[in-house]
This record gives sequence, C-alpha cells and structure tokens, in this order.
Amino acid sequence: MKAIIFSLLGWMFLPVMDGLAKFLSTDLPILQITWARYFFTVVFTLPVMFFFFNKQLVWSDKPKLQILRGLILLSANICFFYSISIISLAKALTLAFIAPLIVTAFSPLFLGEKVGFRRWTAVIIGFIGSLVVIRPGFLELNIASLAALCTGFFYGFYLIITRKLSTSDNPLLTLLMTGLVGAILVSLVIPFYWVKPTLNQWSLMAGIGVFACIGHFFLILSLKYADASQLAPLGYTEIIPNILIGFYFFNEIPDNWTYLGLLIIVLSGLYISRREYLLNRYNSK
Repeated sequence: MKAIIFSLLGWMFLPVMDGLAKFLSTDLPILQITWARYFFTVVFTLPVMFFFFNKQLVWSDKPKLQILRGLILLSANICFFYSISIISLAKALTLAFIAPLIVTAFSPLFLGEKVGFRRWTAVIIGFIGSLVVIRPGFLELNIASLAALCTGFFYGFYLIITRKLSTSDNPLLTLLMTGLVGAILVSLVIPFYWVKPTLNQWSLMAGIGVFACIGHFFLILSLKYADASQLAPLGYTEIIPNILIGFYFFNEIPDNWTYLGLLIIVLSGLYISRREYLLNRYNSK
C-alpha cells in the first residue's frame, strides 16, 4: 500500500511542474525554463542527499551511461516544455505516453529481452492511438505535436537506460547524476537566451524545481516497496491532474479524438505492463 501511495503522490506532483512551465513559457524562453527545472532540482536535492543519504552515494559503475541518461532526459524535457507552450497539456502528455511502447519495441535490441506477438501487436495498436490524436491528413501536423512524440521517444530510451543502471547504481545517485548533467549542460548555453525574470517568475522557476524534486523523490520511495513493473500502470494517473490543471488554469478542454487516442495508448501500455509482470513472475519461479 505504501508503494501505491508514494507512486500516486509522485504522479500528482509532476503535473504541477508542467503547469508552471506552461505558464512561464508565455514570457520566458523554453531553455531558461528547462534550466530552472534542473538548477533548482539540484539545489534542493543535494542538501537532502548529503545530509540523509550520504552513505548511499557511491560513485557510479557506469558513468558514461549515467551521462547518456542525463542527456536523453534533458532532450525529453526540452521537447515536452516546447510542446506544452503551444498545444494543450493533455494532448502533449497523451502523445508522450508512447514511452512504454518504445521500451517494448527496442528492448530486444538493447536489453536482450524477447518480445512476443501479443506485445508487438499492443505496440502497433498504441502507435495507432498516437495517430488518432495527431490525425495527419486531417489536421495540420505541427512541430509541437512532433515534439510531444519525441518526448515519449526520448523518455522510452531513458527508461531503457534506467533499467540497465538499476542493476549496478543506487537510484538516488542516478537521480542526482541526471540532475547535474542537465544543470551543467543548460548552464553553458543559457547566457545566450537569458531573459531577466521578475521576482514572481523567479519564485515560479524555483517551484518547477521543487515539484520536480518532490515528485521524483516520491517515485523513488515507491520503488523501495514494490517492483517497477508493478507500479508502471500508475504512471497513467498523471493525466488526471494534467487535464484538471489544463482546464482550470489554461481553459484547455481535450477533444474527443484526444480522449480516444489516450484510451488506445493507455490500454496498450497497460496490456504490455501486465504481460511483462506475468512473464517476470513466471520466469522467477
């Protein structure tokens, strides 16, 4: 029960970060918002880790993989923040939900896992769901929708690398390394895009880091009490606060095609998650 509560809390906090990023995107560059997400996450995470988890911060066995993971998540964040600056939060997140499908599609190549006919079928159906949302040929295909799809693509590879690191590196170290990679890289280019924020904008930028830190911390806590495969379906609950924030603060109401595409993608992801859970339990016997 603790695992479910912590996981749900994590997925409730992260959409608040997205809402703050969307609000700030009307006045600040996307790279500056991304910088705030990483910089303030590291600022708030470092003291907590060194005071309470310093004994667990052992250097990585796979530093190159850690850096690659950080680069991929940074790319996903930039794509997602760009997409929500133009399209609705719900549509962007729905398209980003292809991440578990990407994991399944590429796991034979990168993780050496065997994917059967049923899961391949679920992957194909899931991608059809993304086409339902975008509706190419019926609506103008915009860069923001493609950026949201790229978010799911990058996040899928981020999850694949996370799986590879889970057998060797402490998850807290992985969280810290990911934040540091993003903060350092964006800090190198941010002077060229910097727009002087107001005091209110500074507080909202800090809020992005706070909610990112709290959300990921709850997700890490949840993994102490249950396997990732068991908790994976709970990630889809993120769409609920996402839709509520979009409606209440930005007057965004998803159309019926977005809901239909969301249903198809989520059902495909849930089926894949269930199959993986059953196969893992069977193989562990």
